[in-house]
This record gives sequence, structure tokens and C-alpha cells, in this order.
Amino acid sequence: MKTGSIMDMFEQGKVLKICAPMVRYSKLAFRSLVRKYNCDICFTPMIVATDFLRSVKARDSEFTTNERDRPLIVQFAAHDAQTLADAACVVAPFSDGVDLNCGCPQRWAMSSGYGACLINKPELVKDMVRHIRNQVDNPNYTASIKIRIHKDLRRTVDLCQKAESAGVSWITVHGRTAEERHQPVHYDAIKTIKDSVSVPVIANGDIKYLRDVESTHQLTGVDGVMAARGLLANPAMFAGYEDTPLQCIWDWVDFSIEQGTPFTCFHHHLIYMLERVSSQPERKVFNSLSSTSSVIEYLQNTYGTVQDIET
Repeated sequence: MKTGSIMDMFEQGKVLKICAPMVRYSKLAFRSLVRKYNCDICFTPMIVATDFLRSVKARDSEFTTNERDRPLIVQFAAHDAQTLADAACVVAPFSDGVDLNCGCPQRWAMSSGYGACLINKPELVKDMVRHIRNQVDNPNYTASIKIRIHKDLRRTVDLCQKAESAGVSWITVHGRTAEERHQPVHYDAIKTIKDSVSVPVIANGDIKYLRDVESTHQLTGVDGVMAARGLLANPAMFAGYEDTPLQCIWDWVDFSIEQGTPFTCFHHHLIYMLERVSSQPERKVFNSLSSTSSVIEYLQNTYGTVQDIET
């Protein structure tokens, strides 16, 4: 992955397919898996910038990568510009950009001044973007933001235009307000934002199948789409599979073992992947398994190995 190519990717005119930052889930092994199935850009889980800077242990547990893990965006939660810029400088040699989380609606994040409460502080967001731009020594390194929308969309447009004036590289819009959870995505709002800035805009929310990528693009004109739950349920979604193919399940086993994924994480991902393809009694048995070897044995007995399909 040559430097500079994230912005070049937007220039190529195809709708980029992006794996969202997911707490506990979008770690290295999972990023390796979705990249194998046509994911263009991956995000790390959200990392709290102050903790990251304060402790080597936090850095080691929160941020693992390898040379194939590109293009990679590191997402930070922060509420002051210098801390964010310092954290960006630490990860810059190992990634292609940083993203400021302005969308997390969880109560702990909002009460600490992180996440979605930042959409109400456009001047601060502007300052934070400008600090990254000024302090990371690589002109091709991206500084992006991921936001939710306001009920009054004029405030969201104002936020995005201020971020643009500070040099934001691109903006991801989750098409819901901070209060909304499973309500329909406001595609009209995403389109309005796309039409009001000249930097690339990514749409996020309710991408469950490859066809949703195209329909979202048609509705909004965005430059890319970001999926979270859709990729958890089917990491091969961007390659056009309707459900998780068996090959993808075994690829996950391989990546997990190779990278030493903790059992709970390994198991949880499989619970998501098998949800649409297994029956209630099967799920009950699978969810109760408690070791990697019992999981592998179960998968072999229930679904067979990839070689079985090919013969």
C-alpha cells in the first residue's frame, strides 16, 4: 500500500467499501478476514486517546497491526486537540489516517465528552482536525471524522463545512441522530451533507448486503459505504455473498489461530456468522461451547471442511 493512496482511491470513481470501527470486533484478525473479501478500507475499534498515550499496555492491547493490514484508519475518542494530535503522531507510521469519533451515542462516551456530544462543538472539531493536519508529518496522511446527524440538519451541514475548512480529508455520516438506534436511516440527510461539502462522504447505517451498497450510492451520491453489523453477520458481504460462505468461516478459524485471538472474541464472531445459516437448536449447542478445539470439532461435524465441498 503506497502512501497517498487513500485519497487516490476516492479518485478512482468506484464506491469504496469500508469496515466500521467496532468495539471489541474490528481487530486485526477480523480486518484480515474482511480484506480477503473485497473490503477496501478497515478501521480499528475506537481507542480512547488519553489512555493510549498514558500506557504502553493500552497501546499494545488496543493497537495491533501487520504489514498486510492496509489501508488502515485508526479511530480515536478524544476531546482535546493536542491529545488527539499526539496520538495521531504515534500511530502515523503504521497506518494511513486517523478518524475522530463524533458519533458514539453510548452514555459513558458522551458523559466523558467523547463521541456524539462533539457534533455540538463544531469549533472544537475544527481545531482537532487542524491539529492533526499540522502535526503529522506526512501530507498524505488522512484526518477524517465520523458523525451522527442533528434533528436540525443545518447544524450538521455547518459542522461538516467547518471541518472541511480545517482540512478534513473525508467525513463518514451515520444517518441517525444520537438518540436513534434502530430507526430507518435518513438517506435524505446524508445526501444533503454530500451536496454541501466537496470532500468525500461515506454513508453508514443498515448496509446488510452488497446490493445495499449500490442502492445507498444511488440515493445519496456518496463516495463510499461503511458497514458494521452487516459485516459481523457476513464478513464476505462485500464480495457479494448473501450469507457467510463455509470458506469464510474456515478462513476466520485460520486467521484467529494464526493471530492468537482470545477465545471469547473468536467464538462471538462465529456466533454472528452462523446466525443466519443455523437453526435455533444448533445455535444453542454452538453458543455453549467453551474451547477452540470444541468449536473446530463442531464446525467440522456440522458443516464439513472446505475440502469436503470441493471433492
